[in-house]
Amino acid sequence: MLRWGSRNHTTPGNDSEDRDQKVQELRTAIGPISGRSLKYCTDACLRRYLVARNWHVDKARKMLEDTLRWRSAYKPEEIRWHEVAGEGKTGKIYRSGFQDRQGRVVIFLRPGAENGDSHDGQIRYMVYLIENAILNMSSGQEQMVWLIDFTVWSMGRAVPMKTAREAVNILQNHYAERLNAAFLYHPPRIFGTFWKILKYFLDPKTFDKVKFVYPKHEESMELMRKHFDLEMLPLEFGGKRKVTYNHEEFSKLMAKDDIRMSEVWGLEDKNSRPSIDHSASGGFSKVNP
Repeated sequence: MLRWGSRNHTTPGNDSEDRDQKVQELRTAIGPISGRSLKYCTDACLRRYLVARNWHVDKARKMLEDTLRWRSAYKPEEIRWHEVAGEGKTGKIYRSGFQDRQGRVVIFLRPGAENGDSHDGQIRYMVYLIENAILNMSSGQEQMVWLIDFTVWSMGRAVPMKTAREAVNILQNHYAERLNAAFLYHPPRIFGTFWKILKYFLDPKTFDKVKFVYPKHEESMELMRKHFDLEMLPLEFGGKRKVTYNHEEFSKLMAKDDIRMSEVWGLEDKNSRPSIDHSASGGFSKVNP
């Protein structure tokens, strides 16, 4: 069983007025902004960046400014399904049709179904799905959960360390406090080698959100029961629901979400494109946005 030690980090105070003041200080610190940056920088957004940097205004400002520069260059809100659909044919990453017990969006990851060899393509696909998860968050909910199934995973199927590092960097530095927890379900012993390298690129807060789960260990399975309704949880994660991925159905869902994304950001609809090749379908069932 893989184990790791806890990392200490500062816990912010609980004075709501003080926190509201910090939000206003951060807004002043970033200075005048407009367009998409202004739309992005809601009070809730600023609060997440402050939490990520333990309510240290200057550190949160630097982190947020780095994100605004990244978003301006990468334009994640403009990525559309038809541009990344090829990466999703095997169902290696997709938004599930249910939420955890706290109403958080759940994303499934199946590293054993990795089908891409393009670093840029893999990263772009991940960013698209993070943006899609945010689009589908319930009112008042700001975080998502990742369920990672290591069935049939092997080192030969592992994404390159360069890709893994960039994925971690984007998640923890440009999507501040969007991840509530990542459950690594039944990782094989060989994964320990990969993890020993990858964990050093995680900041303390992200590190603490990683949960290793083993089906034969009651304590870790109790963690799954605490976070998820077993009636909704797929069989491969110790639940009772049979779920298969259907690329065609998921593509239809994403096409609808693309239209919503354009509306949210006030963009010209980029969704009208030639039909997508759905020949490599898996079996996605009962997906509810």
